[in-house]
Amino acid sequence: MRILFATYAEKSHFLVMVPLAWALQAEGHEVRVASQPDLTDVITRSGLTAVPVGRDHSLWRANRAFGFFDPRKKHKRAVPFFDMADDHPELLDWETYKRGYAQFVPWWCRLVNEPMIDGLTEFCRKWEPDLVIWEPVTYAGPIAAKACGAVHARFMWSLDLFGRMRGHYLRMKELQPPQDREDMLQAWITAHGRRHGVEFSEEMTTGHFTVDYTPPSLQLPPDPVAGPEPHRVPLRFVPYNDRAVIPPWLRVPPERPRVCLTLGTTSAENLDGYLVPVQDILDGLADLDVEIVATLPEQHQAQLERVPDNVRLVSFVPLHALLPTCTAVIDHGGSGTFFTALAGGAPQLVLPNLFDEPLRARYLAEQGAGLTMHSSEATGALVRQALLRLLAEPSFTREARRIRDEMNAMPAPAEVAASIAGLVDTYRARAAVPAAAR
Repeated sequence: MRILFATYAEKSHFLVMVPLAWALQAEGHEVRVASQPDLTDVITRSGLTAVPVGRDHSLWRANRAFGFFDPRKKHKRAVPFFDMADDHPELLDWETYKRGYAQFVPWWCRLVNEPMIDGLTEFCRKWEPDLVIWEPVTYAGPIAAKACGAVHARFMWSLDLFGRMRGHYLRMKELQPPQDREDMLQAWITAHGRRHGVEFSEEMTTGHFTVDYTPPSLQLPPDPVAGPEPHRVPLRFVPYNDRAVIPPWLRVPPERPRVCLTLGTTSAENLDGYLVPVQDILDGLADLDVEIVATLPEQHQAQLERVPDNVRLVSFVPLHALLPTCTAVIDHGGSGTFFTALAGGAPQLVLPNLFDEPLRARYLAEQGAGLTMHSSEATGALVRQALLRLLAEPSFTREARRIRDEMNAMPAPAEVAASIAGLVDTYRARAAVPAAAR
């Protein structure tokens, strides 16, 4: 089969797709990765074939102007952010949902998709993939898939808050008078789909099926009010951290407990800084008998006023090699870092901010595999106190390893790759049956 991965140019969203793409290629399928030109080098470094389409998106440029993803900055023109991770949908009314989609669609979907919809659709019509696998904001994927008759699937990098909120939105919409059933996401997909001869259908928001590496113990709980759950295909998380070289110091077992402090690439590269006080945190840990490995880009290292003796500063180190050597991890809760730490069996102190990070961190704490505090509340003293608990109480490590074992019991990428052809055949056959006859 021909299989196309589609993602807008966001490195962290692509990296988690790579092990499945490798497995599909090893299974004998033709695999391509379509994204905007900015991601081309990252794709080719993974050994996969890149298809640059359209032009680069302006999401982060717009964020610098309006500050809708950066709580530290207050712009006069700032757009109040609707956090899709709100886990109290019963408190949200129709007007709140409408306002939320009025932010999500133009400030995220439109900015990242519109530069690539035409180019992706043109490529799909020429290459004729059997399956398009898209990350959950790249709605250019289902538009292009439907335009060429391909089966398509979402690849989750988060808890499925997109699907959960969509289910609640549709339920609330049906309760409104016909003249007030505004659906900005449907209208936006419809407008772009019709330019390519495609009519909207709800599976364009969910995929025919959903590939998901979140283990059962950390999944969103069932919510019948939100409607039926999508067809989920579980996938074992296999860490991939881009080009990786193991430095000499990492080849030697640590002489004292090692703690990794890693705060992700999005804040460093796109928000021009971190959402937590890095200097204060390092100072708060300075007298502990531990080795702190702090992964900070060189420009942020230069901003530090002092570096405690127990801190090793590195601009980059492959987390899949580092974290299994750590006794604990302090991180922001981004999907790649969060699951790489779990794959290494290390308990975490998560300092989350937006989207699914706080919810995922809360689930981890409820499972006893870590602790959490919101990034806005993090101080050197509080981080020190939490870290001392992770180091002193063995239950955290025990529960983190339990979740690691749960992840390892999920189907490996090779197993999922072996089942993909059957899934494509199933959904292709369903598409051939008229809806009235199903």
